[in-house]
Amino acid sequence: MKSTLILLLAGAAVAKAAVGQEIRPDYQRRVERIVMRDGVALYTEIFTPAAPRARLPIIMERTPYNAQLIGPRLANRYRLLADDGYIFVFQDLRGKYQSDGQFMMIRPPRDPKRGEVVDEGTDTHDTIEWLLRNVAGHNGRVGMVGISYGGWTTMMGLVEPHPALKAASPQASPDDMFLGDDFHHNGAFRLSYGFEYVANLEAGRVSEPFRFDRADTYEWFLRLGGLRNADRLYFKGARPTWTDFVAHPNFDDFWKRRKVSPVFRDKPVTVPTLTVAGWWDQEDFYGPLTLYETLERNDGKGINHLVIGPWNHGGWARGEGQSLGPIQFGSNTAAWFRETVEAPWFRYWLKDEGRLDLPEALVFRPGSNGWQRHAHWPPREGVTPRKLYFHPDGRLDWTPPRAGQGFDSFVSDPARPVPYRVRPIAPLYGGKVPSTWSVWLVDDQRHAHLRPDVLSYESEPLESEVTISGRVLAQLYTATTGTDADWIVKLIDVYSEDTEPVAMRGYQLMVANDVFRARFRNGFERPVPLAPNQLTPIKIDLHAADYTFKKGHRIMVQVQSTWFPLIDRNPQRFVPNIYRAADGDFRTATHRVYRSATAASHLDVSVVTR
Repeated sequence: MKSTLILLLAGAAVAKAAVGQEIRPDYQRRVERIVMRDGVALYTEIFTPAAPRARLPIIMERTPYNAQLIGPRLANRYRLLADDGYIFVFQDLRGKYQSDGQFMMIRPPRDPKRGEVVDEGTDTHDTIEWLLRNVAGHNGRVGMVGISYGGWTTMMGLVEPHPALKAASPQASPDDMFLGDDFHHNGAFRLSYGFEYVANLEAGRVSEPFRFDRADTYEWFLRLGGLRNADRLYFKGARPTWTDFVAHPNFDDFWKRRKVSPVFRDKPVTVPTLTVAGWWDQEDFYGPLTLYETLERNDGKGINHLVIGPWNHGGWARGEGQSLGPIQFGSNTAAWFRETVEAPWFRYWLKDEGRLDLPEALVFRPGSNGWQRHAHWPPREGVTPRKLYFHPDGRLDWTPPRAGQGFDSFVSDPARPVPYRVRPIAPLYGGKVPSTWSVWLVDDQRHAHLRPDVLSYESEPLESEVTISGRVLAQLYTATTGTDADWIVKLIDVYSEDTEPVAMRGYQLMVANDVFRARFRNGFERPVPLAPNQLTPIKIDLHAADYTFKKGHRIMVQVQSTWFPLIDRNPQRFVPNIYRAADGDFRTATHRVYRSATAASHLDVSVVTR
């Protein structure tokens, strides 16, 4: 075992972490290199109250983003937990920052038949075992917490949980990198995020943002051309995850092994789990819902809970949460979550203190701006399934179309894709202008409304409020002159032109959205070309919403086929491996959306009836 560095923080003196950031004076910091079962040493920082009053539980976060940056969060992100008194452990994943070993993006659970010995779960287990033996003053209980990648490592700790792991809160954890989280949605590649994240995280042991030579990434990615140019011009085989993208364009065993939920499909829930998600999470919303629902099927003890709030990615962990962009929520939702839910959760399970007052699902309802307590998620009581149908002249209505109504069409041109937000579109990380990536999901959608390549369907002003709660599914009936297409559907709240503050009149707020790559309509394992001009049903899961459309507002649905550079451009000419598409493969195509009695495009929602 390598030597131990101990910093004792006494009285009012303030010590600083290795990166120069202040840490709490009432905690002492200790640095260890904990050796895993295969001999790899992981850099670990341990923070213990300088004057503990009793034996304390351990709370652990494992990260690829530099463990040295987490200690200062005892004064903000983890302030309430630190005030309660815990031993905190922050650890670099293998191959990142000061840990030894080789980093692997979303390392799958080990398969002994492949000769695999370690994964993030075994590293978690070995770390807990070492802590119990080598850290004084603990009470034998461990909790795990983390956001995003840290949420995923928390889930990995639950695969074969150490007996001392008594509570876990995976927050914004991805589940599936091909079907619904960071890198792909329904097989469509998330270009700007996938490119920038891989360039950043796999720059080496220390992350380094990609340096764009233009302020507008829309123009930069358009000039890049086909996806094959990314490796040829920039990565040159030095980004393993990008190489994996190219080698695995379909939902094959590579992606299936990295999907989290199947690991828990037949496992009883033994560790109390609090899953946290945000309605406007720009990175991982599919994951938390999928993981919660998977665990719930095997929760015989009632210890699996879900919280969804009006937040972006990790928004519950910082600030007050009274607003997101220009959208106001009427209360400090993030501070309330940390004080009323998160801190009591760990206090209850790790210290036997207080009481647990949590429903099955605790969900914030924007629009009416209040917390809802659901006995199930999605709700089963007090809701009625209804359909919102597309009609001529851009109308949206609860009544089905009559016989004889036809279709709407538009020309989709990959050379002039619809921007996913107002240009210039800043880089996600470290650009020439501050990034606003974290709030793009609450952008005003009027930048896309009335474009010739975007279809909009809108209700009349509502005579009374309408609240939807539960799953949202789009059923499109489509045709195209091409042999492949993407379909994007956005459910939008159109603010009143009369009753809202001036700055918000007519604002178009996305409530739910997603994209579907039509080549995968018959399954994600084997892409199939579209038959030109043939009627083709397309189902798009928009996941879920709990939202009130207020009186005087309108309900809108927008349909389009490009969303750039959020989603890479579909050539619209079927290419077996879209990552190898040549610039000459990109073609314009005319798309149709049918709204007839026999092909009635619509949204399926659940409307609250009481």
